[in-house]
Amino acid sequence: MAIQRKPKVALASAVAAQDAFILGAPDAAKTAAPAVYEKGIAKGNKRQITLTIAPDLLRRVDETAKRTGQARAAIINLAIFKALEGNIFQG
Repeated sequence: MAIQRKPKVALASAVAAQDAFILGAPDAAKTAAPAVYEKGIAKGNKRQITLTIAPDLLRRVDETAKRTGQARAAIINLAIFKALEGNIFQG
């Protein structure tokens, strides 16, 4: 008996089938696809930006990243998320 390779499925048809399945859910009509934000440089599902930061603040971010085992970008993203979700800029 010969070993046969798994037949290749066209990626586009597989993605289309997944999208059709997701859109078929009862709550699918309630959510709209997020608009594409064009600022920054596309890097996968995220956007790359340039950030200028004070040296002392950068040192504190790096210390926190090292202490928690997180990446610097993860610490900055989390801090921005928490600040925006906490509504500290409302006023």
